[in-house]
Amino acid sequence: MSHLQGLTGSIGNTPLIKIESLSAKTGCTILGKAEFMNPGGSVKDRAALWMINAAEKSGALQPGGTVVEGTAGNTGIGLAHVCNSRGYGCVIYMPDNQSKEKVDLLRTLGAEVRVVPTVPYANDDNFQKQAGRYAATLDNAVWANQFDNTANRQAHFESTGPEIWAQTDGKIDAFTCAVGTGGTLAGVSRFLKQQSNSAKVILADPMGSALHNWVTTGEATMTPGPSITEGIGNSRVTENLAGTEIDDSVQVTDQAMVDMCYTLLRKDGWFFGSSSGINLAAAVAIAEQLGPGHTIVTILCDDGGKYQSRLYNPDFLAEKDLHIPSV
Repeated sequence: MSHLQGLTGSIGNTPLIKIESLSAKTGCTILGKAEFMNPGGSVKDRAALWMINAAEKSGALQPGGTVVEGTAGNTGIGLAHVCNSRGYGCVIYMPDNQSKEKVDLLRTLGAEVRVVPTVPYANDDNFQKQAGRYAATLDNAVWANQFDNTANRQAHFESTGPEIWAQTDGKIDAFTCAVGTGGTLAGVSRFLKQQSNSAKVILADPMGSALHNWVTTGEATMTPGPSITEGIGNSRVTENLAGTEIDDSVQVTDQAMVDMCYTLLRKDGWFFGSSSGINLAAAVAIAEQLGPGHTIVTILCDDGGKYQSRLYNPDFLAEKDLHIPSV
């Protein structure tokens, strides 16, 4: 009899799906790791589980404790699910530039959500720093610290990377994904590079981030923005990202991301969030660089359900001078 063990047993082992229209367009095999099929609906379920497991193993988190985190949404959603399944409280600090759907969902899941003004990481009132300070005031509580807690990276080294390798039979020419904490790219890169194969690891970056310049010039200087994407891009190199072997970077504009999300919705039936749009646009750019016959893998981070007030709202897009493509 084959079955999975509860909620945490169902995190990971997601399918790798060929994106048919993009593969046909480029002559390459473009594959997306279907992370929206995790129980919390995103790739961040993996980081949430590994960070909580690490806190339990170290003894920092005892039964009945509380997990505190600063997050743009999906990590908080993953943490709330895992906390519910293990009897922990969950407190989430969130910047006020995120979609209302994420805030509402977190509250429905039972998390205490504290929405705070959006300020840069260097500011002491940054949502992540507030989360860390609050956790330190509580007994039997941990700050998950997803940006600099390398249990996040380890999740992808131990699960996502090996799954991709097995699902492609080791025949992978390039892997690309966007970076927020850096955990996914860093963990998958470490695993793929360990296999001593020739797979290129390429960072996908929205505008208004410093990471494209960091990869291409060595200096983490910001590019013009901001982007309407949520939870990706960064002004600094995190502990998770530091020391990662990255071969190149591709920048994707918001309009290219909007074009990708709407075209896939109308042509292929896929309803993806903005990070997935950035990732797939980068995968197409890489396929065009490499030429036909290559296999490119990326991450389908989450679906579009949490972005209806922004990415899938024509009025919001018009305010940002973004247009919906005619497909």
